[in-house]
Amino acid sequence: MSVFMAELIGTAFILLFGSGVVAGVVLEKTKSNNSGWIVITSAWAVGVTMGILASGPISGAHLNPAVTIALAAIGKFSWALVPKYILAQFLGAMIGSGLVWLSYKDHFEATENQEAKLAIFSTGPAIRNTLSNFATEFIATFILMFAILAIGVSKFTEGLNPMAVGLLVFGLGLSYGGPTGYAMNPARDLGPRIMHAILPFSNKGTSDWAYSWIPVFAPVCGAVVAAFTYTLVYV
Repeated sequence: MSVFMAELIGTAFILLFGSGVVAGVVLEKTKSNNSGWIVITSAWAVGVTMGILASGPISGAHLNPAVTIALAAIGKFSWALVPKYILAQFLGAMIGSGLVWLSYKDHFEATENQEAKLAIFSTGPAIRNTLSNFATEFIATFILMFAILAIGVSKFTEGLNPMAVGLLVFGLGLSYGGPTGYAMNPARDLGPRIMHAILPFSNKGTSDWAYSWIPVFAPVCGAVVAAFTYTLVYV
């Protein structure tokens, strides 16, 4: 399997679990309707774990443009491969969210709430404040990137890295998901947001493009700063 396909499949796995659980919780007439935030954060964590297991041996399981760019920025990944990885990640996220829509198609039609439908594809702020929303995504992704680098060199987690990263994402969802929905990944947010705009379902509403730049740029900034901070402290 090529690194391109590994990144595509791994990122698709994240969205299949993550967008899938949000659809189950927020859409009408599902068996898991209104099952809550713990259910959502748990499934996202499982999705990340499964995505890493599916792609790690082939591509290193970046599954996130912010991670790819941060690793390249500190010299741990080739800049020449960055476009290939990012394209695969975006396509994987789009495919994963598209398959979720196909699975829940009848429930999309049974649901009137436009914000709930958008939440299946992309994040959004609980309270809209540009500075606060950017800061939240920056901080959450800083923690994510710093911890990923620490896990990568830890002998304690050797062989259990996918589970450790999944647990990390679970904790971040619980701790930092409240204000913005913890995107922490430009592909995870922008790719599915594009799918929201183009998929044919009724009562769609806006794709909230005015907010869309925050879950793209804040995670990249947070990951790059975390990577450089880690190298200053530990290398």
